[in-house]
Amino acid sequence: MTANAERFTGRVEEYERYRLRYPTWVVEVLRDRCGLRAGDLVADVGAGTGMLAEILLEAGNPVVAIEPNAEMRLVCSRLTERYAGLRVVDAAAEATGLEDASVDLVSVGRAFHWFERERALKEFQRILKPGGWVALVSNRRDRSSSEINRAYEALLADFGTDYSDTRSEMQSVEGLRPYGDGEVFHVKLPGEERLSLEQFLGQTQSLSVAPLKGDARYEEMQKALKDLFARWSVDGVMRLGTRCEVVGWRTHL
Repeated sequence: MTANAERFTGRVEEYERYRLRYPTWVVEVLRDRCGLRAGDLVADVGAGTGMLAEILLEAGNPVVAIEPNAEMRLVCSRLTERYAGLRVVDAAAEATGLEDASVDLVSVGRAFHWFERERALKEFQRILKPGGWVALVSNRRDRSSSEINRAYEALLADFGTDYSDTRSEMQSVEGLRPYGDGEVFHVKLPGEERLSLEQFLGQTQSLSVAPLKGDARYEEMQKALKDLFARWSVDGVMRLGTRCEVVGWRTHL
C-alpha cells in the first residue's frame, strides 16, 4: 500500500459516516457529456468506501472499485450485499490489474491528487476502451466561498499535519488538455452542507491532515474547532458552502 493510501488508516469510520456524499447530478453529467449508458462498466479508481461507486451502481452501471487501503476496501465491500454489479479489487491507480481496453469509463472521486499522475494516466488509457472517458469527480467545501469557509480553511492550515503540502484543488481544464483529444469539459454545481457540532468534528477528523487521537496537537485542534463552531453556528447548525465538480476528457482514439 502506498504512503498516501496509508494516510486514511484510522479515519475510515469518520470518513464513511461524515464525508459529503455525491449528488445524483454527477450521473446525469456522465450520461450527457461522456455518453455513459446503463450497463457500461466503470473502473472507480481510488474508490475509498464506495461513495461514488454507489451512485453509479444505483444508476445501473457495474463497477470495479480499485482501492489500496484495507480499511476503506472493507467498507466498500459491504456494498456487494446490495449490488451484484460491484467487484472490489486490492490495487492502486498506477497498476489496477485490469485487462487492456476492458472498461468504458474511469471515474475518480476525491483521490486524483494522491496518485502518481503520469503513471496513473497511462494506466487509465491502457484499461479504457478506445475513445473512453476519464472523469474526475469532487464534492467538497468551497474553500473561499464565504468568510466562514475561509476561517475553517485557516484553522486547517494552522493545525493540520502537512496541510500546505497536501492541499489540492481539482486539476484545471488547461492542465488536463494534453491528455485528451481536445474534448475536455469542466462543470460545477454549488451547494451547501449543514452540520451539527458532531458532524463538523467528525468530517474534519476524516481529513487526512487532521491529527489523530494521541497526537500532541489533537486536543488543541478539537478546541479550536469547537470555538469556530460556537462562533459561526446558528441554532446548533453550521453552514458551509460546497462545490461539486466533474472534469472529464476523452482518451486517444
